[in-house]
Amino acid sequence: MPSMREEIQRRRTFAIISHPDAGKTTLTEKLLLYGGAIQQAGSVKGKQSARHAVSDWMEIEKQRGISVTSSVLQFEYDGRCVNILDTPGHQDFSEDTYRTLMAADAAVMVIDAAKGVEAQTIKLFKVCTLRHIPIFTFVNKMDREARDPFELMEEIETVLGIQTYPMNWPIGCGKAFKGVYDRAAKHILAFQGDGRANGVRMVDTIEATLGDPQLDDLITAPLHAQLADDVELLDGAGMDFDEEAVQRGALSPVFFGSALTNFGVEPFLRDFLRLSPSPLPRNAMDGPVDPYRDEFSGFIFKIQANMNKAHRDRIAFLRICSGKFERGMEVTHVQGGKKIKLAQSTQLMAQDRATVDEAYAGDIVGLFDPGIFSIGDTLCTGKQTVQFEGIPTFAPEHFARVTQVDTMKRKQFVKGMEQIAQEGAIQIFRDLGGGMEEVIVGVVGVLQFEVLEYRLKNEYNVDIRMQNLPYEQIRWITDPETDPKTLDLTSDTRRIEDLKGNKLLLFTNSWSIDWAMEHNPSLRLCEFGRNE
Repeated sequence: MPSMREEIQRRRTFAIISHPDAGKTTLTEKLLLYGGAIQQAGSVKGKQSARHAVSDWMEIEKQRGISVTSSVLQFEYDGRCVNILDTPGHQDFSEDTYRTLMAADAAVMVIDAAKGVEAQTIKLFKVCTLRHIPIFTFVNKMDREARDPFELMEEIETVLGIQTYPMNWPIGCGKAFKGVYDRAAKHILAFQGDGRANGVRMVDTIEATLGDPQLDDLITAPLHAQLADDVELLDGAGMDFDEEAVQRGALSPVFFGSALTNFGVEPFLRDFLRLSPSPLPRNAMDGPVDPYRDEFSGFIFKIQANMNKAHRDRIAFLRICSGKFERGMEVTHVQGGKKIKLAQSTQLMAQDRATVDEAYAGDIVGLFDPGIFSIGDTLCTGKQTVQFEGIPTFAPEHFARVTQVDTMKRKQFVKGMEQIAQEGAIQIFRDLGGGMEEVIVGVVGVLQFEVLEYRLKNEYNVDIRMQNLPYEQIRWITDPETDPKTLDLTSDTRRIEDLKGNKLLLFTNSWSIDWAMEHNPSLRLCEFGRNE
């Protein structure tokens, strides 16, 4: 039996981030396929087919072919226990994505070879750099027309401000894509697609020296000459590979491939598991918590209601930070100030569940939530309680007034709004001293309004009216002694509070913020709140 330390050391927990349509969900599928977790990958593009990507479970995801919520997927590969946090790539779901990144020890950044670094990638990358976690880059869709690889590398370095090191190098692209050159092993992995999305025949690895005449037959003479020039340039001008720089998030290893055709996925997976860290220490109020300490600890980073429509349940996703989890164990719920028993625990493969009897630091487990957990809550054992740093609440960018159509369904309306808000998909505000009859909903992206309306109708049987509001900026008032009613503000600035009673201001533009700061010298505002 492996020891607790050995079990923790073999864990790898990472998130996959990308701009919409870069191929993130497809890459996730193929990693699961190689890990033996699924027998057949669902072609994500085939939205009309009965099969959908296994990580997309909500009905609205299947209809649109996009990932709306973050899934947690686990599989075994080459002696490692791998946890993938599959984050929503759609630009309208970035707040859930931000929080999920708080539970990861590394990130895989998927970049479209034709489009390069896109807007959403930049936002997500910044969240990763806040924690200095290792970032690995997978340049996808090499089987289509692509930009010059040197140009792509330069763009990653310039736009994201991180050094790059290509682990392999592409040979051609699109119809002329012949494979990749492995720089460390100095051999060529040849590619031959069979024209079908999920099918590919991988030619055996060719041990060939650049300049060997047989390469002319395998990859054509012009591409052979181009590869020789590229490799000479990389070896001559490029930096040496620095594993320590990878670990502190200063250097990103870059891999080229095509997730849709499976090409380059397994070599990437092998190198990623070799270079990525086992579970990292986590910051708590009293200092870092060592993952190998005997006492169990973890924090809630996501709550999802109604994953099983037959049971109307709520699942709290817990990232284990130290020690060992055992089903039925008694833990301290730090924020609740009491001991609770963790009797119902699951691991999830999208909507499919399996009961978990034990898990270790690095693992993600789903806990049945009777309504006591909030995002950022700490659970732990031992006499000395720990409390992990709160997860930031990111500022919404779009606002709407929401009311229920049928006032007789007030109870269902309030319950639905509060539960969806607790999941962190939306934020609810109200006018100072106001009730829940009319609320202001803030979201990071406008599509979340559609999801809110869909879920209230389908899960709580409540119809709503929604009116978009003109506000563009929101700020938390950091001093609890400040009375918003006494502030000198522009006429279009709105004084509101959240469900916890924190006071906030809604502004229509940046000029109104400047006015507030100028006319109220003691006012202190913050761009994000905290789930304490």
